Amino acid sequence: MTSPSPSSKEGLLEASTRFNPVRALDQNFRRLTLGLAISVGAILLWIAYSLLIIAIPAIQAFGLGFLVDSTWDPVKNIYGALPHVYGTVLSSLLALIFAVPLGVGVSIFLTENFLQQKILRPIAFIIELLAAVPSVVYGLWGLFVFLPAIKPLLQGLHNFFGWIPFFSTEPGGRQLFGASLVLAIMILPTIIAISRDTLTSLPPKLRQGAYGLGATRWETIVLVLLPAALSGIVGSVMLALGRALGETMALAMLVGNANTVNISWLAPASTLSSLIANQFGEASGLQKSSLFYEALILMVLTLLVNVLAQALVSRFQQVE
Repeated sequence: MTSPSPSSKEGLLEASTRFNPVRALDQNFRRLTLGLAISVGAILLWIAYSLLIIAIPAIQAFGLGFLVDSTWDPVKNIYGALPHVYGTVLSSLLALIFAVPLGVGVSIFLTENFLQQKILRPIAFIIELLAAVPSVVYGLWGLFVFLPAIKPLLQGLHNFFGWIPFFSTEPGGRQLFGASLVLAIMILPTIIAISRDTLTSLPPKLRQGAYGLGATRWETIVLVLLPAALSGIVGSVMLALGRALGETMALAMLVGNANTVNISWLAPASTLSSLIANQFGEASGLQKSSLFYEALILMVLTLLVNVLAQALVSRFQQVE
């Protein structure tokens, strides 16, 4: 049998490299995904640029002092965002204080077989349905059902702990603390779903090894599983924080929309998104520009939270 001549080998090599469907498909797929990634970044920059253009009159008029001024007076055209930034950050942090322990606890309950799966599956399904409820429904439920139901509890907090500045005012029909509790319920599905998926994805050998060393169930959960799933849990918390910062309709109905900074949690407050929702329809001129300035601040806050979340998750993954 004769071997092919060098010229025939070169011809075969040239024919094989002339068109490779697999390689062409791979290159096209790379170009497509790169284009989609660039388009997402471009849309984000476009949104930020659009907000900035309309907010420029307010930025020129108030500068960075807009962040520390408490006045919001459409009559005198004097605007400041401090009460709304304060209300946004405080309501989100209070919601996390209540939602994180409950959310992580529920995710542990759903993954560690404390009950039979035929009972746990409906519970998990109901929890996931909470994420599908519109925020305006949460707002109506909170305003007419939840806040009246917990008003005796809030009154008790004021009566017994009124000497603490956080509970120094009489609880009204709309106030920051009750709105934060409703917000905690709204972000619970996010924390539970991601934490549950993280705990479920842990390799079984972690549990088996801990039990083999003589650890109890709770020691296994606290000392082995939670540290192993910490990056996913932190990611769920930061994602829930971003969701809480941007909540609009429910807080617009529940927080009270008071343009003041009050250290008491039982007093009415205001948030960036609720102020924009309440006043944008009738705003014009410098007031409209100031609302866009607040929208730009809210966008920067949420972006910072996402960047911090990515940094924390990466750090915990490196530790693991």
